[in-house]
Amino acid sequence: MRPRTLEEFEGQEEIVGPGEPLRKAIEEDNISSMIFWGPPGSGKTTLARIIANSTSSDFVKFSAVTAGVPELRKIIQAAKDTRKFYNRRTILFVDEIHRFNKAQQDAFLPHVEDGTIILIGATTENPSFEVISPLLSRVRVYVLKRLEPHHLRRILERALSDEQRGLGSLNLEVDYEAIDIIVGIADGDARIALNLLELAAFLATESGKKLRIDAEIVKKAAQEKTFLYDKAGEEHFNLISALHKSLRDSDPDASLYWLGRMLEAGEDPLYIARRLIRFASEDVGNADPQALVVAVSAMQACHFVGMPECDLALAQAVTYLATAPKSNSLYIAYGEVRSDVREYGALPVPLHIRNAPTRLMKELGYGKGYKYAHDYPEHLVSQKHMPPELEGKRYYRPTDQGYEKVISERLKNWRKKLGLQ
Repeated sequence: MRPRTLEEFEGQEEIVGPGEPLRKAIEEDNISSMIFWGPPGSGKTTLARIIANSTSSDFVKFSAVTAGVPELRKIIQAAKDTRKFYNRRTILFVDEIHRFNKAQQDAFLPHVEDGTIILIGATTENPSFEVISPLLSRVRVYVLKRLEPHHLRRILERALSDEQRGLGSLNLEVDYEAIDIIVGIADGDARIALNLLELAAFLATESGKKLRIDAEIVKKAAQEKTFLYDKAGEEHFNLISALHKSLRDSDPDASLYWLGRMLEAGEDPLYIARRLIRFASEDVGNADPQALVVAVSAMQACHFVGMPECDLALAQAVTYLATAPKSNSLYIAYGEVRSDVREYGALPVPLHIRNAPTRLMKELGYGKGYKYAHDYPEHLVSQKHMPPELEGKRYYRPTDQGYEKVISERLKNWRKKLGLQ
């Protein structure tokens, strides 16, 4: 059921719809090297084949998983011969191009540059991270989106009616609910949708003279839905970013959703717990000191009971952090501290706040003039603690959010009593 023409191709209207640049290039047989970046089942390989069939080009498919540079050299030599003797271009389609390391990707450069091949790469990973810059600068990157439900329904309907390449000859009767379940499970992946439909047709029970596919058969065929997730790839970082930003924006519902997406896809709960601990200090801080306690407790729960039992502990931490008052004062303060440490280097500790455990150190002035705070009213004492180069510097500036408002008022009161600005 792989589409053979752009008219049969579903989705990606932004790049191959009428009047779009790529469609015009295909129709005018004027294509250049490109990379298709998108999720599985979105049409990357299919689009490459349509381009080859619609243009005056030979099509060679090359998998980065099963082949290497020696095989590439043979393809390049054949492409040179085809160009020289038959005046035909060669489209080299490289599936999963991100699996080539940087040295292997270098092998494409001169042949893309001199036009020996038109390179079409396909990848599910962000090319910015996975494709070398010299190659990336010589190709056009097209972003393919996951297919929408209406795209998948049309693909399934075509498969059910096509007697030549599809299931039309089986005279199937399919419930609307069954189609909806297939579309939901496929989650934008046409390959999953068609495979599931084919398996459901195989399992279908007879109803009169027709084979009938209902919701129960589809569920039996599907068994369990799996989610697009690569714990080492971009989607991993996309999801944790979504969780972090939902927490920061105080949205407990979205925060729970992104937590669930990660856990149900098999993410390590301890990784999530570590990120929640970081968030508790970076985005909540002293606006609610209990936030760090809750986050650490969730991490301990993950250690103690593991998955799936610790999912609610993480959910509790996520909702607590999302609904806690927010402050990034600690994050800003430590960033300024780090900057000054790097700029000023190892500034010496003022003598009066150094310990003096030996006679020599006392003679050198260590600890001389130090004022013990507990000997003074309200345990407040005015003395300098910073190196002279940083005297008067204020790093921590508490906000008026949550408990930080109490801290802010306390500091103002202390500084007023000590005669400090």
